[in-house]
Amino acid sequence: MPAKTNHHPRSLIVRPSPLDRRKAILSFGPLSIKAALGRSGITSLKREGDGGTPRGTLRILYAYRRGERNGHLPTPLPTRRIKADMLWCDASEHPAYNRPVKAPFVASHEKLLRQDRLYDVCVVLDWNIRQRRRGCGSAIFFHLAKPGYQPTEGCIAVSLRDMQRLLPHLRPGTKIRIP
Repeated sequence: MPAKTNHHPRSLIVRPSPLDRRKAILSFGPLSIKAALGRSGITSLKREGDGGTPRGTLRILYAYRRGERNGHLPTPLPTRRIKADMLWCDASEHPAYNRPVKAPFVASHEKLLRQDRLYDVCVVLDWNIRQRRRGCGSAIFFHLAKPGYQPTEGCIAVSLRDMQRLLPHLRPGTKIRIP
């Protein structure tokens, strides 16, 4: 009997739209999904605050979820429920740069518990985390899109419906390739 082969796609591919560099098509196996990118499109030289989505291969690490809105998420990813005191440091001069932190926190940061629902499902990508360099970009996530797929600050964003379709297939180490 022949050995079983795993045909599960291992990478999500993000290609910019030819009509708008702030939008993309995300491919995962046979799926093609509309996505939003940073307001500056894809960049090879990512800098803090530039609005660019970094070019490269980003590994998925874990996810956050807004429990009262989404409940249990069917995914093999380690998932943490967002609490009111959860923040993400984006102050490049601070020792906690590009790390989760807790309130109260004086340095510049993003709140993970947002009213606009963007982080109701928020997948943390290994951009400038494991091999961190100051000023090279922080809080690069795979999260939910704004209405009309408006540009992000550098993240990749999809609809809630598409995120729910992808989550069961995402594992730590799954790659997002941005050529």
